[in-house]
Amino acid sequence: MDGGILERDLELDRLARAVREATAGAGSVVLVLGEAGIGKSSLVRAVPGVLPPGARFLVGQCDDLATGRPLGPLRDLVGSVGTELARALRDAGDRHRVHEALRAELAGAPHPAVLVVEDVHWADEASLDALRYLVRRVEKLPAVLVLTYRDDQLGRGHPLRQLLGLVSGAARVHRLPLAPLSPDAVRVLSAAAELDPAHVYTVTSGNPFFVAEVIAAGDTGDVPPTVVDAVLARLRGLTDATRDALEQLAVVPSAVERPLVDTLLPRGDDALAAAERAGLLVVAVDRVTFRHEIIRRAIIDSLPTARRIALDRAVLAALAATAGADPSRIVHHAAAAGDAGAVARFGPGAAQDATRAGAHREAAAHLRLVLRHRHHFGAAERADLLERFAVESYTIGDSEAAVSAQRDAVALRREQGDLRALGADLRWLSRIHWWAGDAAEAESAAREALDVLEQAGDKRLLALALSNTAQLRMLADEYAQAVDYGERAMALARSVDDKPILTHALNNVGSARWRSGDPSGQRQLEESLRVALGAGEVDHACRAYANIVWFLLDDLRLTDADRFLTPAIDLADRAEHLGFLTYFEVERALHRFAAGDWAAAERFALLGTDVFPPARCPALTVLARIRIRRGTPGGDDLLDKAWRIAVGTRELQRTAPVAAARAEAAWLRGDPAGVLEAVEPVRAHAGQLPAPPQLPELGYWLTKAGRAVAPGDSGHPYALQAAGQWDKAARLWQEAGFPYEHAAALAESPDPAVKLNALATLDALGALPLARRVRAELRALGVRHVPRGPHATTRRNPAGLTPRQLQVVRFLAEGLTNQEIADRLVVSVRTVDNHVRAVLEKLDAPTRHRAAARARELGLLDADRT
Repeated sequence: MDGGILERDLELDRLARAVREATAGAGSVVLVLGEAGIGKSSLVRAVPGVLPPGARFLVGQCDDLATGRPLGPLRDLVGSVGTELARALRDAGDRHRVHEALRAELAGAPHPAVLVVEDVHWADEASLDALRYLVRRVEKLPAVLVLTYRDDQLGRGHPLRQLLGLVSGAARVHRLPLAPLSPDAVRVLSAAAELDPAHVYTVTSGNPFFVAEVIAAGDTGDVPPTVVDAVLARLRGLTDATRDALEQLAVVPSAVERPLVDTLLPRGDDALAAAERAGLLVVAVDRVTFRHEIIRRAIIDSLPTARRIALDRAVLAALAATAGADPSRIVHHAAAAGDAGAVARFGPGAAQDATRAGAHREAAAHLRLVLRHRHHFGAAERADLLERFAVESYTIGDSEAAVSAQRDAVALRREQGDLRALGADLRWLSRIHWWAGDAAEAESAAREALDVLEQAGDKRLLALALSNTAQLRMLADEYAQAVDYGERAMALARSVDDKPILTHALNNVGSARWRSGDPSGQRQLEESLRVALGAGEVDHACRAYANIVWFLLDDLRLTDADRFLTPAIDLADRAEHLGFLTYFEVERALHRFAAGDWAAAERFALLGTDVFPPARCPALTVLARIRIRRGTPGGDDLLDKAWRIAVGTRELQRTAPVAAARAEAAWLRGDPAGVLEAVEPVRAHAGQLPAPPQLPELGYWLTKAGRAVAPGDSGHPYALQAAGQWDKAARLWQEAGFPYEHAAALAESPDPAVKLNALATLDALGALPLARRVRAELRALGVRHVPRGPHATTRRNPAGLTPRQLQVVRFLAEGLTNQEIADRLVVSVRTVDNHVRAVLEKLDAPTRHRAAARARELGLLDADRT
């Protein structure tokens, strides 16, 4: 039987193989993906049957709550795990303790452990943090982490995407995309019930759960016209009491613990038993769950609104009267029941719990609900809630919501006349505006914060406002002012012995001096790092690392940058500081791009394309330059996005790289006017500053467009190339470890032998546009035997797939499994796994189906491609 039945056996075999590897300490991640009802839960339920004796099987469930339950799937494990993890989960405020206890639990005997987290597309942020922590360490654990999710519900900005991007870089990853049943399989299943298989397939599209429900619900004369009808048909023969019980339980979007069941359904045992016999519920000693989420949703969708509200009110009353009830669940049902008073009463506490657990998305969601009923609070409370919501929104990258809420908080502080609170909120507003990429508004708020706090008499808050202003002056390349504000902040910070503000100010002053060419700047910036690390200030240490790495990359010091980048990533990883962790991944993308490892650079840059503007701008620029240098489409669109962000920041460190990338693209397509248009305005700005690191490259591109540039004394390889000293520049590029720039400098030689050397490097990098120009120059010089370059197949496909990968993507389009592809190619399944993973990455596709669709869009499946 094909198309999804025998396929499940193959997927179980792969899971069993992962478990065997974990027994030897080689842990892995298994992704089980597909639409609702495709069989993810069924596959998970079959896992215990393939486990070796003594293995542990742990399952947690993510719930479809309006405001997620922090660490919900991990809290489901309590009762099945050791006391240390159970205690850490009950007191979830210490994320590091939770993460370490989870790792220790999976590392402990007996081996192996299989941890399943179902429906991770609904995971709260704290759970995603914990999973990210595990993914980075699972290869060293005797454990398998199984994540199930609906791939058809992942929009571009879905929080799960960052976790999946991290998984793609893990040492051992097994992707199990589940396929629908084929018409033949549906025919076999329908035969026993004497149903019309074609009609069943039309109604269900081969979804296994839908098929099973249709078959279970009817006979040949009464096949339900829709799947919802198929589910509801199962209820028709039940008593009113049983249907009432099912409706009551259906409004709880999670497993319903037994005490809550007993409260909601007193004397409900008969109804539960009837529903269990009908195959609708799974009744255990400690909880009751629906056999499948789609059953619960079908029941919910059938209810009139008034009935749903009444049922949610019953759950709300039961939870509110229960000591220690999860406040996030209370808020969910309060919102569903329209009880504004309960939302206002329990919402702030639920948000605080979520913040303590690191579930910032959930905290923001709770506060958003609370603020819809802000009239329940006094002015001071409203301002506090708005500030909390702004900070949470800032933390999760929702800049628009953060700016709006913080502005409202500032307006309330003005009415109250509290100068300290107003100044503190104005300083926060400045920071949030900068994070949102709006330099003008950030400057305005910073100026007012200083004015207000100079009157308030609070040295600590004034020091922070001064340091914030120093940071903005440094980012605007106004170095003298940055140093002045920063040194005033340092003096105040020392007078009140505030280490966090001191390290913040040291960072700004050191950065300003380094940028202006003062060698003492690096020492001062490294001092900022030492102070932050010594004080345990992770946020400030990460910011120091970020600036040090950035400046070293600007100085072409890749080895030194790597020396700081490694501990920076480790610190952000251990602390789960996701904002800076993403920023470091983008810096790693810049590092790998410079070093010519474009595949890795692309992988790391993709992690930053949907985050806050200061990281998104360089991430988009890296991706664009890779496409430009490879000659693949999409680079110009990415640069347009990056440019809009860069202009809003008013920062040369953002605008100059985008301008250089635009100039390079224009030059490669033979458009000197485009080079000038891209570079001249930005270079005019750079020319007004003392020794900006971007000036030599901008000048170099002007010379490529025929514009004379005054020689400088920087000794930068781009300056040497602009002066015609390609040989000296090539040597410096080679010593710095920049292979593309080294080859581009060699290509400027008039000597054909040197050009041929450059061509070999460009071909190895896949730099087709520049290689094409060099070939044309060699032919113009009379060279008769110019190398043809990369294999025609790789050259002709815009995704850069190898011939073998093209074969694999065609097989994916046919719907073949990895085992079937391995049989066709006469290779191992592991080899096919690696090819499929590479295809998914190159096509930027989350699933096999999407990869095939993307391949069709690019014309990779055309018959004339060989």
